[in-house]
Amino acid sequence: MKILKRIGIGLILLILLLEMALLATGNTYVNKVLAMTIFSGKMGPDIDEVNAFPFHEVKADSAKPWPYSASYNQSSIDSAISAKINYYETVALLVIKNDSLLYEQYWNNYDSSSVANSFSMAKSITGMLIGCALTDGLIKSIDEPVGNYLPDFTTGEKSKITIRHLLTMSSGLDFKEDYVSPLAWPAESYYGPDVNTLTLKADVVTTPGKVWHYKGGDTQLLGMILKKVTGKTVAAYATEKLWKPIGAEKTAFWSTDEQGMEKVSCCWYTNARDFARLAKLMMQHGKWDGHQIIDSAYVAETIKPANLVDREGKPNQKYGFQWWLMEHKGHPIFYMRGIRGQYVFAIPSLKMIVVRYGHKRAPKAGDELPEDIFVYLDAALEINSHS
Repeated sequence: MKILKRIGIGLILLILLLEMALLATGNTYVNKVLAMTIFSGKMGPDIDEVNAFPFHEVKADSAKPWPYSASYNQSSIDSAISAKINYYETVALLVIKNDSLLYEQYWNNYDSSSVANSFSMAKSITGMLIGCALTDGLIKSIDEPVGNYLPDFTTGEKSKITIRHLLTMSSGLDFKEDYVSPLAWPAESYYGPDVNTLTLKADVVTTPGKVWHYKGGDTQLLGMILKKVTGKTVAAYATEKLWKPIGAEKTAFWSTDEQGMEKVSCCWYTNARDFARLAKLMMQHGKWDGHQIIDSAYVAETIKPANLVDREGKPNQKYGFQWWLMEHKGHPIFYMRGIRGQYVFAIPSLKMIVVRYGHKRAPKAGDELPEDIFVYLDAALEINSHS
């Protein structure tokens, strides 16, 4: 009994010491990380946390539902592909063809109205909103220095960073994009109290405009610029310039920190049908119902590789302005991508959009694409071949 008592006292002292260390270093948000992950039986954030954080609404108005294709849900998917779709814990798979619903399926009590966390797909939305601000004349040029809008970037190496550098993730800022450590930028930006203050702490470690290195902090700076130039929350601007004009069916939700700032590198929640609208807008060169929402030249540059190299010195072929790029079976594709296997693929050559969200993504090594990407694309191509 004495030994157990000593162990108990030792554990209490250890916990107190850890709490004191977190308090001293300003990392008390780690308690929230642990409470929402390990102590909840999870290894990280999930797609169903819309009510776990404060949020701003991105309001829908005058909904324009997708029409149904004459071949709606008449195609089946190969059993081997279906098995992989289930293995990755997919909860929604949707295919749009010629602006009509060709196929959709939901699992685990999800349906066409169910919202899910976009995770990093929100980066693409933020990039689109920068395009809206350019079209509105609120930003003069993407080659302007960030310091024209954010005072922390007016001196030193930071003064060399432009909006283009943020769009192409070539700012040279050190955001420590580590998805394992609870002390890295992604964890603190997701669970912490003040994402903007966190983001402004980063220093320049490589020459801006030279090296592509994926990092959410660049996107958060774009969100700060949007809030500055619009005088609105980023969600309010998204409501006005994106969600209402494209006829979204349901109100979306954008998680905020405790200061009311949207976490724009992630955390946009909506349903599969409305996710697809964003790809349609891009496939239509920024135009919707005859109205130019995003300048077509900006859209064109968004979906072509930025003239950069990666950290190994290889030419960038996979990233534009906050959108991913690839080719599959002869079809050029631009797409949105999130850490749990959230995807919106635009395939212009087939006039097709594919949306998938779920709980699990395939692992990847180095520059390799996650294997599950090809599962959903092959499923969509098979559905298309039968339509």
